[in-house]
Amino acid sequence: MTSRNRPPFRADHVGSLLRPEALLESRRKWKAGEMSAEELRAHEDACIKDAVKLQEEAGLEAITDGEFRRESFHVDFISKIKNVTSSWDFDAAVKLGEEHKAGEDKQMPYIPYINGKMDRPDGGIEVENYKYTASLTERMVKITIPSPTMTHFRGGRDAIDQDSYPEMDDFFADMARLYREELADLAAAGCNYVQFDDTNLAYLCDEKMRENARQLGEDPDELPTTYAALINDAIRDRHPDQAVCIHLCRGNAMSQWFASGGYEPVADKLFNLTDVDGFFLEYDDERSGGFEPLRFVPKGGKIIVLGLVTTKRGILESKDELKRRIEEASKYVDLEQLALSPQCGFSSNAVGNLVSVEDEVSKLRLVIETAQEVWG
Repeated sequence: MTSRNRPPFRADHVGSLLRPEALLESRRKWKAGEMSAEELRAHEDACIKDAVKLQEEAGLEAITDGEFRRESFHVDFISKIKNVTSSWDFDAAVKLGEEHKAGEDKQMPYIPYINGKMDRPDGGIEVENYKYTASLTERMVKITIPSPTMTHFRGGRDAIDQDSYPEMDDFFADMARLYREELADLAAAGCNYVQFDDTNLAYLCDEKMRENARQLGEDPDELPTTYAALINDAIRDRHPDQAVCIHLCRGNAMSQWFASGGYEPVADKLFNLTDVDGFFLEYDDERSGGFEPLRFVPKGGKIIVLGLVTTKRGILESKDELKRRIEEASKYVDLEQLALSPQCGFSSNAVGNLVSVEDEVSKLRLVIETAQEVWG
């Protein structure tokens, strides 16, 4: 067994890291008008340097900026798309999360509204952020961005201006165009690794979420086909050296979760219709079901990154247990098409999961050491 030269890597990670408390304080000051955007970015720059060093010392091949410039894994990116707004408030979301136990709140926490023709800001959205992170390391830098499906699933047709997009096909085509442009600019800057973070495809494994989709007039059985077409259109012109993966998540805010259910309802269409290089799948507890849906993974090519190490709790998994589960998964998809990662990021929102930086580092090293022992 050997390491992979093209992402995803045998030992990989989802991307977000715990923010330093001082950086959270700077963001609070910026929001209160007590710090300029330039001052905030300078502090982010300094903290990202430390995050890159942490990842390099842990031994990761793929380096991210830890999503240190964001309050949320998806809201910051989507809100930069012209004519996309929401009523989402980060502080209110944090308070809501503190008031509800994990899994109790099944309401959609963020709904984007498309109020006119969409477009990207000049210079793109993550391009300059990529350039800065890439300047800090010789290793491959991964950019994580919300999946293009994230502008549709939570609001459906009613959240999209009908004058601007009288036909849904026009909306999906325009969204795909935006992503093609972003990927092209990232590739021109040297970025060869992009990850789409997608809660929707995972939410479609949960019957309560599937019912939410029906209430919005959508057919949950058809959405995986619709979303595969959208993603494929978004990545169709990507540079041959640019790998694109999808991370499926059932919720990860402050060690909480919002959905459960195995991958069976989406597996066939997800793995066979979506033309990406790999899938990061949550598999850290019973909420994700068994490995049986992996039987739909086509032979050769696409890589399944098993998210066996939880980011929600500090307890460290054993290598023997991880190896046992990898072996179990290999009954359904060849071992050469498997890799290992944590189940999600450590801080999908600025206020991270209930783990320490020491836990974070230990779990990243566990992933790397276990992968080395399994794949060589």
